[in-house]
Amino acid sequence: MRLLKEADIVFVPGKIAEKLVMPYRKPVLLKFPMTDDAKAIERSLLANADEIAAAAQRGLAVFALLGDPNFFSTFSRLCMVMEAKYPGISYRAEPGVSAITACAAVAGISLSTSFIVSDGTEPSSKILLKVKKPREMAQLLRKEGYGEFVLVERIFMENEKIYHGDELPESSDYMSILVAWR
Repeated sequence: MRLLKEADIVFVPGKIAEKLVMPYRKPVLLKFPMTDDAKAIERSLLANADEIAAAAQRGLAVFALLGDPNFFSTFSRLCMVMEAKYPGISYRAEPGVSAITACAAVAGISLSTSFIVSDGTEPSSKILLKVKKPREMAQLLRKEGYGEFVLVERIFMENEKIYHGDELPESSDYMSILVAWR
């Protein structure tokens, strides 16, 4: 809510996000077609990147959405376009309520055992929680074909640390997440 209020302009990708933002301010509705037409998607990403970049060059631009900005999302694809076309404009994702945890909450279920999140294709990454021995875990994951790693300790807490690749520590805090890619 703070960012919605502080922003010079707020963009939304659809009517549902627009409705969620409206109590805080009037957003600018961008058009993202719900289609499998790759050319139409690319045209919309380029046009929306141009509009967002113009606003971001003048002040704080916020792209407000629902769901998970970094899981199978329009946001991730939009960021790739922004990086390529406007490398001087920085951005970051602010965490909100994940669709996965929202689903568990509304369904009244617990997700307290391991599970796989997929778009129906073979997973190319693993996310492991509570990794106390990240270097040892990375060695095991290498045997499964994983080769890239990021460890985040104590997310949004005092002493937060982020490790990439081969700089993984021998041990880490209970509040750690290891992400591995094939």
